[in-house]
Order: sequence, then structure tokens, then C-alpha cells
Amino acid sequence: MIPFELDAAEVRVLGCLAEKDLATPDYYPLSLHALTAACNQKTNRDPVVQYTEADVHAALHSLEQKGWVQSLLEPGNRVSKYGHCLVERLELRRPEQAVLTVLLLRGPQTAGELRARTERLYDFPDIDAVLHSLRRLAERQPAPLVKELERQPGMKESRWAHLLSGEPAQLPAAAPPAGHDRITALESRFADLEELVRAQEERLSQMEDALRRLAAVSGETGGDP
Repeated sequence: MIPFELDAAEVRVLGCLAEKDLATPDYYPLSLHALTAACNQKTNRDPVVQYTEADVHAALHSLEQKGWVQSLLEPGNRVSKYGHCLVERLELRRPEQAVLTVLLLRGPQTAGELRARTERLYDFPDIDAVLHSLRRLAERQPAPLVKELERQPGMKESRWAHLLSGEPAQLPAAAPPAGHDRITALESRFADLEELVRAQEERLSQMEDALRRLAAVSGETGGDP
């Protein structure tokens, strides 16, 4: 059996990389700064955390040693970026990646919650399609990736949890408030917009650096060709 022993910071980092890969592929892979911001989002995260860049860098180093992430240095870019290896290592299909990603980011959830929260990552036609992906992940060999938890009293659906941190604890969950799915969808779109703004700011900063370097070179040569 493959040992899955990721700690909370590693799970959050891996989940964020997988999320941005699906939700905003034009801005993936992520720099350390962008990844830290993604980890500390107040939407689509449970629990909400306040990691420093040092915390995220330590988690990245550990994940890289374990074969879950890789660092990439794009041509013309002095900043290293990071990508996940979930798909290659676990041979995941896109719907399976979407489900596993949201479980990494938000902990145990019902199939109904997962369908609402994966909307921007993969468009499941119905809850049965979500359950199909969950069962595929639960039946993976040599080791399952998710597990169906015992249904809690008062809940219509059982929850599912990922197994990348070992066996999950059985914790009661509060019933979602009215309009929960709609709020979740709006939060997801808002989080995407925040990510796009951060990525544009980072690109603008890189362009400004390049222009300053070009101006410095031009000044040294007198500005003549």
C-alpha cells in the first residue's frame, strides 16, 4: 500500500496547486507569492489559515522530496514556479482531480456539496456522476484515495474524505444554511477574480523589472544602437 502521510500544510499547498491548474490554467503554475495567497484565501477553504511564505516554502520542499510537486523555471522568468504531480502520480481523470482537489481544500463533504463546489473545476451533470468519481477513487489500487464516512445523525447524505493524510477523523458537520450552494458558487467566482488580479499584478511587476533593466542597459550604451 502507498503510504499517504501529508500534513495539513502539505495538503493545503497540494490542493491549491491542483485547484489553480483546473480553475485558472493561464496563470498556472504558481509562484511562491501567488501560492501563499491561494493557501490563505478566505473563500473555498476550511479551515482558513495564515501561512507565511516560509511555511509554504517548507511544505513545497517536503512535497518535492516526496514526489508530489515540481519546481519550474520558465524562460525569461527569474522566479521559480511550482506545479503539482497529482495527475501523473495517481493517473487521475479530470472529474477525479476536481473531486479530490475540493476534498483537499475543504475537508469531508457530501456528494451534493462536492457537486456545487467543483462547478468551476469540472461540470458534473448530476450527483450520480460525482458519486461515480468518488467510488472510483475509493476503489483505487493499491491504495484508496478517498473514503465514505459513517453518516451522521440528522444528515441525509454521508460525507466523503480524502486519505492523503491517513484515516480521517469522524467529526459531526453542521447543516449548511439556506442558499448555501448559490453562495458557494459566488465565492468561487470571486476567488477566481482575486487570483486573476494577483497574477496580473505579478506579471506587471515582472514587466516593470524588465523595462528597468532595459533602461539601465540602454543608459550604459548611450542609448545608441
